Amino acid sequence: MFRITAKEEIFFDMFVETAKNICRSAEMLEELMTNYVNVNEKIEALEEIEHECDQHVHDILKQLNKSFITPIDREDIYLIAKELDNIVDTIESTAHRFRMLNVATIPEDAKRISHLIVACTKELMGVMADMKNMKKSSTLSKKIIEVNRLEDEGDIIYRDSIANLFVKEKDAIEVIKWKEIYEYLENTLDACEDVANIVEGVVMKHA
Repeated sequence: MFRITAKEEIFFDMFVETAKNICRSAEMLEELMTNYVNVNEKIEALEEIEHECDQHVHDILKQLNKSFITPIDREDIYLIAKELDNIVDTIESTAHRFRMLNVATIPEDAKRISHLIVACTKELMGVMADMKNMKKSSTLSKKIIEVNRLEDEGDIIYRDSIANLFVKEKDAIEVIKWKEIYEYLENTLDACEDVANIVEGVVMKHA
């Protein structure tokens, strides 16, 4: 029988706290891209959030190492923690590209993907919150499906953006810049989907 004690619930609570930080970082990336001023300050703020997430993940792994009993497989706790960290790492890496590549303006398609990243991370926060009651939750599967749908939508925008870039952009340097940035944006959505897929596998194990 799958029962979670109060002591074991700490992992789910830690996942939620990490997901909250990821949502903050996604919102900060969106703000950077939609209101493209004070770029250096906004990137530095994102770096601070990334460091906080690193600490959250470190705390999860530290708790995992000292826990004799875990609510789900140890490997799954490790994978979820590392993939959550991967999301915020990719968000931070995306933000750094604007400074590194001396970006002047942000295309609308890139902003659209940033909106999807925010939506995706919010769904993931709900996924983390529902994990504690995964056997009884009526919304967990729907949230996982929504993460997949948002990632699919992002894939479409990404492919169209790259195609338009090579058709319409005459400046080769701009093509190089934005091809890289679009890839990082798309990788961020992929990282969100990776977490959702791991959780889906956990739910199936405990069905």
